[in-house]
Amino acid sequence: MPRFRRSSLIASALALVLPSLLLTACGGGTGAGTKSATSSDGAPDLSSVTLAVGDTGWSRYQAVLKLAGLDETPYKVKWSVFQGGDLQLQAMRAGALDVAASSEIPPVFAAADGKANFKVVAVMKANTLQQEVVAPKGSKITGIAQLKGKKVGYVKNTTAQYFLYELLKRAGLRWTDIQAVPLLPDAGLAALTGGSVDALASYGNAITTAHAQGATTIGSGADILSGNFNWEASDKTLADPTYTPEQALGAKILATRHATTAVGTALRLLGNPGLTRDNPLERHVRDIQCAPVHAPQEDTALQVIGAAALSTWASTADPAPTETSDPTEEPA
Repeated sequence: MPRFRRSSLIASALALVLPSLLLTACGGGTGAGTKSATSSDGAPDLSSVTLAVGDTGWSRYQAVLKLAGLDETPYKVKWSVFQGGDLQLQAMRAGALDVAASSEIPPVFAAADGKANFKVVAVMKANTLQQEVVAPKGSKITGIAQLKGKKVGYVKNTTAQYFLYELLKRAGLRWTDIQAVPLLPDAGLAALTGGSVDALASYGNAITTAHAQGATTIGSGADILSGNFNWEASDKTLADPTYTPEQALGAKILATRHATTAVGTALRLLGNPGLTRDNPLERHVRDIQCAPVHAPQEDTALQVIGAAALSTWASTADPAPTETSDPTEEPA
């Protein structure tokens, strides 16, 4: 039996779920401020809509959708890559993004002034690996406690700042006990390699590259972070008056069906090993059982969608002809 990589299975599930999320986010199609027209049959015409979507590190979601053959949509998608969720939300606040992807940390900082112009519209579970504090090759630093008085690079307003703070606290240190240096991931990696900082708290590609250059892990956020990663949509995108509750219900149905199908397919491919507790797929199998029973359930949602469709049809259909008498006909 062929072996399947966990990343491939997760990518398959993501490829099925993400289009539903994009459908929910664009709704009536305000994408980047572009209004959607209405076709002759009353349905939204999304051909002129451009949905501006952010991603961190590289265009992973774009690549997954293309690989799955799900990149052909009735609307256009403009992908932009950032070095962190915090930068995505800054772009969203400036009106440059409709949909952003981040951890739970950036929205807290982005909304701190009370002027947030976005909403969290979905949350997905992901692993918390590659979220680490690393020391460069040849460093004598082997633990967090040794960072006292040292220069430590970190990515501001992200998971890196949060888990670094928690790791310091666990080691009996305060934030002020280190020389904290806010750096973007690529600049942090360069600073670590060049000796400008003694350690770096970062994530993703920066950590992978640091290890390839001989860096060692001195602290991990794996058991500190929740693993919850958000999708945010701008208020402008969500406020389109052509977006209806029925569309939201439809998106929920599609997401549930696709996710259930993806997990079921992965389980059939792996067989019994997919049900063992040490296999990551087993957790997905358990989690997906909640989707069909989480309110509103599919039968209720379909009833609401159907009732709304019939109501719309009844209000626009021509009235049924009524029987009239022939005025030339002689009375009996």
